[in-house]
Amino acid sequence: MDTFSKNFSLEGKVALVTGAAYGIGFAIAEAYAKAGAKIAFNCRSQHHMDQALADYKAKGIEAKGYICDVTNEEEVKKMVADIEKELGVIDILVNNAGIIKRIPMTEMSVEDFRQVVDIDLNAPFIVSKAVIPGMIKKGHGKIINICSMMSELGRETVSAYAAAKGGLKMLTRNICSEFGEHNIQCNGIGPGYIATPQTAPLRERQADGSRHPFDSFIISKTPAARWGTPEDLMGPAVFLASDASDFVNGHVLYVDGGILAYIGKQP
Repeated sequence: MDTFSKNFSLEGKVALVTGAAYGIGFAIAEAYAKAGAKIAFNCRSQHHMDQALADYKAKGIEAKGYICDVTNEEEVKKMVADIEKELGVIDILVNNAGIIKRIPMTEMSVEDFRQVVDIDLNAPFIVSKAVIPGMIKKGHGKIINICSMMSELGRETVSAYAAAKGGLKMLTRNICSEFGEHNIQCNGIGPGYIATPQTAPLRERQADGSRHPFDSFIISKTPAARWGTPEDLMGPAVFLASDASDFVNGHVLYVDGGILAYIGKQP
């Protein structure tokens, strides 16, 4: 392999992708496996774990799964220690686990708000804190936080999610600021609207054959005039995990088909 190609290889690297049982996290883990990395991921339930392990096996990927609640610091410490024993010290961390609750702010309970912030912001802090010491000892590390367009924009019903993802953008910059001198790069990926099973109902054709109103809204706001796919995130995720991005730090790479650059079509 020539030096240029080697910069994009993840051969022999150990990658932990949180919440990678399906969707975006699964696609990123698949990309890392194809680039040569050893894959670890977590789930909160055995049911999801069994399904995920079967899905990885079907793709020909040897992935190690761990039951772990990423909002629980003791469980996270144990998972990281187990990964170090079984696969090696973590080179790449992707903080992907997240939830969204679409509830108008004045109707949202404080408990719901706290739960979203706990999973989408506190958990990346907890998991990053657990892996950074190993990265410092190893002399390098890559942390990739899955941010959102809601790291930049607000929207009705997503007050908790936007607050958490805005906070995650700043946590990304702060990890860069604190640990850049240890050759640790922390960047974010901000996906646009991605076609996954969870968003499928928003893309279903109406009875008269027309687009779902939300589907029309997204297409009109996206210069690429389409939804993204999990595969669209694979290249950016590999780049940010590889040696090719060693001088990219504290950056959020928006993979959104151009939405953030565009004011939208005139009605």
